[in-house]
This record gives sequence, C-alpha cells and structure tokens, in this order.
Amino acid sequence: MPDDIPDEVLDHTPHTDTVEKMTDESFEELYNQIESVFQIYDAVENNGSLFFYGIPNEDSNVIFQKLWTPFAEKGYQFTIKYELGEHILVASPFVEKRERVWINVVLALATVFTTMLVGAEMFGVDLASAPSQIIQGLPFTIAIMTVLGSHEMGHYIAARMHGMHTSLPYFIPVPTIIGTMGAIIKHRGPIPSRKALFDVGVSGPLIGLAASILVTIIGLNLPPVIPSQDMMMMELQNPPLFTLLMNFVGSVGEFIHPVAFAGWVGMLVTMLNLLPSGQLDGGHVLRAMMGENAKYVSSIMPYVLLTIGIYVTYIMKQSGFIWIVWALFLSFFAAAGHPTPLNDEIELDNNRMAVGVITFVLGLLCFTFVPFTFIQ
Repeated sequence: MPDDIPDEVLDHTPHTDTVEKMTDESFEELYNQIESVFQIYDAVENNGSLFFYGIPNEDSNVIFQKLWTPFAEKGYQFTIKYELGEHILVASPFVEKRERVWINVVLALATVFTTMLVGAEMFGVDLASAPSQIIQGLPFTIAIMTVLGSHEMGHYIAARMHGMHTSLPYFIPVPTIIGTMGAIIKHRGPIPSRKALFDVGVSGPLIGLAASILVTIIGLNLPPVIPSQDMMMMELQNPPLFTLLMNFVGSVGEFIHPVAFAGWVGMLVTMLNLLPSGQLDGGHVLRAMMGENAKYVSSIMPYVLLTIGIYVTYIMKQSGFIWIVWALFLSFFAAAGHPTPLNDEIELDNNRMAVGVITFVLGLLCFTFVPFTFIQ
C-alpha cells in the first residue's frame, strides 16, 4: 500500500472531470460502492493510483471489510489515510509478487523422482542392481501426484475466483513410505468473506477426494502386486469409502496395486485435512459455517484425537501413534486461532451449508481407527 501521497495530489484542486470520467467508464460500479460508505467530493488519478477525497460514513474497519473484494476484483489494493485535515481513500494497483516458479518446478521434479523411487520398490524392483528400472514406479508417481496435486489446485482455483492471491503448489519431496509429504500453497492477503473462506477450504478436499476415488477405481482394476518377502510391508485398514469401492469393482484379495494404494493415501489425506480444527481445511470450512463458535469445536479436537489414540493403544492393543502425533500437532494450530474474514457478518447460504455437511460426512467415510500397521 502507498505510504506517501505525492505533493501534487495533496495540493489538489477540485477535479470534477476526473470524477465524471471514473463514473462514466469502467469504475462506475466501484465508485458507487465507495459512495455507500465514503462520501466522495473529489477524486484524482496519479501514476495509476486513485485518490478519493471524502467523508467516511462508516468506521474504517467497516469500510475495509465492504470494499476489499470489489477493489481486489479490479486489481486494486487500498488504504485510508487522514492527511492535512482530509480523509483520503488511496487505491493502488496490486503488484503481484513475482513467483519464483523454478522452485515449484524443481520441487515437483524432485517429488517425481522420490515417488518413482518408492513406486519402483513397491513393484519389487532391485534398484541397487538395476537403477534404470526406476521407471517402473511411474504409475504410482502419476497416481499419487494426481491425488495430491488436485487437492492443492482445488484451493488455488477457488482462491483465484475470489480475487485472493495465492501461489502455485509446492510439492514436498521426502523419501517416506509414499515419497512425499504432500504439497502446500501460500495465501497472501486477507480473506474477503465467509463465502470465500468456505469455497477455498472445501474445494481442496472435494476435488482431491474425487481424484482419489478415480485413482482407486483404476487401481482396483489392475492386477494386485505381491511384495517380496524380505521387504517391509504395511497392513492397511480400509476406510468405509475404500471398502465400498472394492465392492463396487468386485475386488477381492489381500494385496492391491500401487495405484490403488495412492487412492487409499488420498482418502487418508482427505480425512486428516478435514479435521475441524485450527487452519486445516476442516477448520476453514467449520469457521465459515459456524463463525466464531467454531473455536469451541476447534479447541476440543486435540483432546478428541488424544482420546482416540489412547483407546487404540490401550483398548484395541494396536498402534495409536498417528492420533497422538496429530493431537499434539493440532494443539498448536487450535491455540493460534483462525483469521477472521473481512466480511464476517454475512452467513453462508443453505446450499453451501449442505455442501459443508456432506463434505464432513465424506471425511468420516475416510476414517479408520488404525489406518496402517507395519509388518515384516
């Protein structure tokens, strides 16, 4: 936002022709919205920035809440100043921070390598003696990156539709059991409304889950891959949605194809992201649906997960480590609270509330007490 106002603007004389030009051309709608909260008596354009002189009809916070979205949609950011006895609403073109896309590309390529490495091992390739056979892990790479990438692209597209500024996905290559820790995107600037918060929060899980379902169906129609006896394996506990898909395609047997495993991973990721706490996707969706009351649900979620972890560990006599870790993880995020949308007064419409409920139900269908157990 501009910190200094040019002298030629401060020493302005009435510019009714500038006002008329703005109202006659593309800024008529914007001008009218400003007038509803800020009574304009003069307007000046200087080096691409717009300076509206007037008398505020509302508190500056209210003005900011009501005008941020229409300004953002036209590519402007703004601030309100009080200089030389006048209130000035200063709108300047939003300058996109130049993205270092090469970082996104390098991380994506590194993730392709790490996931292909893991995928090749799933297919029983001995990479020590035949490193060129790493290409056999490509089906798993395509599947897992489709699942994780679609999740983040859902957020990205929804944010852009609401005029929010966000980065492209950053994949995180880590030589774990799936070759990656997922992907993230970075949001910049405020959240314009509950509607925007909901759409951005819900889009990732829904699109990611749709991709997971598609990948699962494809994988379950591929011949199962039986791992070699000398490698560490995971015994998966299938969530209800995965079991439903197995019944749908008529899949039976103890083993599955790595592509189907990528779909299973997508369901686990969806479920974890939809936990209604902090700034997880579920926390965003619940905050949009319940407003400030969502903080009560968010604050108890770490205790709910801790209880599940204790139950799995001491009652079911299995590993509840994942829930204990996530309980600790959420305790920090829940304590940090949730950013308040600029327009927090307008509640969600019934259609979005219904979509929110359905989304959480889908998240529950991806839940299982013991997602996986390592076995030899």
